[in-house]
Amino acid sequence: MKWVGGKTNLLKILESQLPADFDSQTDVTYIEPFVGGGAMLFHMLTRHQNIRRVVINDINKGLIRCYQLIKEEPQTLIELLRPFEQRYYELNDEEREQYYYEIRKKYNEDNLSANERAAYMIFLNITCFRGMYRENASGGYNVPFGHYSKPKICNVDVIMADHEALKKVDIYCGDYKKVISHLGKGYNFVYLDPPYRALEGSCNFNQYFKNGFSDKEQVELKVFCDRLTAKGCKVMQSNSDSTNKDGTSYFETLYEGYTFGKVLASRYINAYAEKREKQSEVLITNY
Repeated sequence: MKWVGGKTNLLKILESQLPADFDSQTDVTYIEPFVGGGAMLFHMLTRHQNIRRVVINDINKGLIRCYQLIKEEPQTLIELLRPFEQRYYELNDEEREQYYYEIRKKYNEDNLSANERAAYMIFLNITCFRGMYRENASGGYNVPFGHYSKPKICNVDVIMADHEALKKVDIYCGDYKKVISHLGKGYNFVYLDPPYRALEGSCNFNQYFKNGFSDKEQVELKVFCDRLTAKGCKVMQSNSDSTNKDGTSYFETLYEGYTFGKVLASRYINAYAEKREKQSEVLITNY
């Protein structure tokens, strides 16, 4: 799925920053407490055959139901998505936009079954503006229409490939801290991609959900990383290269004693091409 802050363009860099001994381990549990669109998840599943078990989690119930449905009932999802695709292709662009907002309205009314909600979410994700997921203060999905000519709404090949990949994945929905109870007995590697801390002077686009992710939550996440470290887990986290008011690095101050790197990431949220720039991000590890 398209996802704001997705890691598709950073996979080579993230791969290069894995622990040096990662591929020599034989009993690896890979854990993502903020799975989002799953770019890193599927990269790790296809690239590293020594991963025996995977644990993913996200607070977004609709997103997690998408993963569950693909793992357990892929044909059900395909049957739900095909009518969306057929209808969408029959319409002109103006009609498609109207259709999109009709589906968005139904999605926000929350009268759908869990499976229907997952299919609606995938349709909206593929046809909305740049694959954003954003909620307003009332918790309603509010991303505008994307104007794509022929988006692949029901991609059977991808759904079935993901179905195979997800067979060894345990899927959870809720507070990220709960994944600590699902650590494996062997080698645990945890990749954290939380809502980013807003950069000074920028729009606060870490607020995917109505409750947001404040500095208080960033501090709680650091404590969680300390707990993982104490349990012997290898931890990698991506976040924004944000600063304190005095100009010092927020995360280097917060994560004193951890290892830091910086990467440049392309972010394409802005509607105007000339305003889309590469942004510096931090990579925090406990190794």
